[in-house]
Amino acid sequence: MADKALPEANAQPDLPLRYPALARELPLLPARMLNEYQYCPRLAYLAWVQGEWADNADTVEGRAVHRRVDKPAGDLPSPQELTAEDTLHARSITLSSDRLGLIARMDVLEAEEGWVVPIDYKRGKRPHIAGGAYEPERVQLCAQALILEEHGYRVREGVLYFAGSRERVRVQFDEALRAQTHNVIDGLRLLAAGGTIPPPLVDSPKCPRCSLVGICLPDEVNFLLREETPPRPLAVGREEAMPMYVQAHRAKVSKNGETIEVSVDEEKVISARLAEVSQLVVMGNVYVTTPTLQALMEREITVSWHSYGGWFIGHTIGTGHKNVELRTAQYRASFDDSRCLRIARGLVAAKIQNARTLLRRNWKGGQAPEALLDEFRRDIDQARRAGSIAALLGVEGNAAARYFRHFKQMISAEVASDFAFDFERRNRRPPPDPVNALLSFAYALLVRAWTVTLSAVGLDPYRGFYHQPRYGRPALALDLMEPFRPLIADSSVIQAINNGEVKASDFVRAASSVALTAEGRKRFIAAFERRLGHEATHPLFGYKVSYRRLLELQARLFGRYLMGELAEYPNFVTR
Repeated sequence: MADKALPEANAQPDLPLRYPALARELPLLPARMLNEYQYCPRLAYLAWVQGEWADNADTVEGRAVHRRVDKPAGDLPSPQELTAEDTLHARSITLSSDRLGLIARMDVLEAEEGWVVPIDYKRGKRPHIAGGAYEPERVQLCAQALILEEHGYRVREGVLYFAGSRERVRVQFDEALRAQTHNVIDGLRLLAAGGTIPPPLVDSPKCPRCSLVGICLPDEVNFLLREETPPRPLAVGREEAMPMYVQAHRAKVSKNGETIEVSVDEEKVISARLAEVSQLVVMGNVYVTTPTLQALMEREITVSWHSYGGWFIGHTIGTGHKNVELRTAQYRASFDDSRCLRIARGLVAAKIQNARTLLRRNWKGGQAPEALLDEFRRDIDQARRAGSIAALLGVEGNAAARYFRHFKQMISAEVASDFAFDFERRNRRPPPDPVNALLSFAYALLVRAWTVTLSAVGLDPYRGFYHQPRYGRPALALDLMEPFRPLIADSSVIQAINNGEVKASDFVRAASSVALTAEGRKRFIAAFERRLGHEATHPLFGYKVSYRRLLELQARLFGRYLMGELAEYPNFVTR
């Protein structure tokens, strides 16, 4: 006869830990966040505490489903006025409770014999499971019931309406569901107050369909912590929108419906749909109308401003990212000298290694001398062992001088003579030759790309670790772009020259300086953006990702490092 299972000796019942009533200065918790918390605590923390959000097909479909019920209609009478004979059908009713610390916008409220029935709309079809719906949806609906009861209404059940199958699922608010909902409320509020992001799920089937997977980076973080299962290519997505550059003198950028139009002397020269624009890049004397700026900010489309010669001046965004925790961690780390040095070592070593790889791959007329490659190896080793920022600057300067002395070896002999440059030293302002002018312009474009990316993920582009902060200098953008100078900027210059996209006739000379013509800038911008769209295999994660998306991926990994999730920042080093 088999023994019966005995209860564990140390088993103890869970005691609910109630969070205190909400103080007036704290924000109310949206009831929908309880759904996210029950689904994945890390998702709720990212969305609620750090203010992260991204759309995918499911979220867009969900908004479409709610379009009708999001329009307020009908009134909700007071509990005293609601009788058993009353019929009620109100849409988009918002109620809150300080005691629960909750706020909810209820899709539909109906009345049955004096009982109020909250109805919550959901995308997709009804799942054929016990209870008729998953726990996150049941908890969110029960939270709406608790808020209604706080206002004096009688509630015993609610309805989940699944738009995909057009079915209603009734949910009874029994004691078990109510207790579970209270635990979820208290758990999420305690999690938010604790200020520590939960760890990512491990190899979870929930992650691929999550809209925040490219922000959360569950597989990437777990792989960097444990180095076990290579990550699924979750962070890789196709970006249909592209930057729009406007450099025509006295051009006007205006909005016409869902279209951006560029006109010169009141004559339209080009247009693009707002959905196709990821950034608006303005160069020189260009007028952008106020309605256009408002529309771009509402859609979180950045406007970056450059001088006519291409120098990056600044950028315009909406209200900015809400992730205060990330910026606090950034500022705290930036005042730690030892941490600044550790970050700077990795950035400089990665830059030298990528420069060495670029020389080795693009050397014309045979292979790069082994002795030269060995010198770069020694530079990399010295960078990793540098005892101070000053020493690291010296190592970087020596490696850069060696790199630019041999830069001409990557340019075809057929076109090199037309450009007539001397790379004994790199001159920035003013650039004395066409190649230096191209490099300066490419670095300005790369600074702009990194500044916009860092702002988009919640970091402050102006507080760096290697480059010292000073007025108007995007120090963090300059920091994180170091390993990408050879891979994106220098590579764009080499390809534009070797492919004949930019010719010696595309430059103008004034005194001792050289600058690109408007037509030359246009062709080089095309080469630069094409390079950003080029896919590379990530050396750590193994999947392919475009350089444009790679900047965002690396910025988010840097944020994970600053927040303490990763022990080291994984620099991108190509093979």
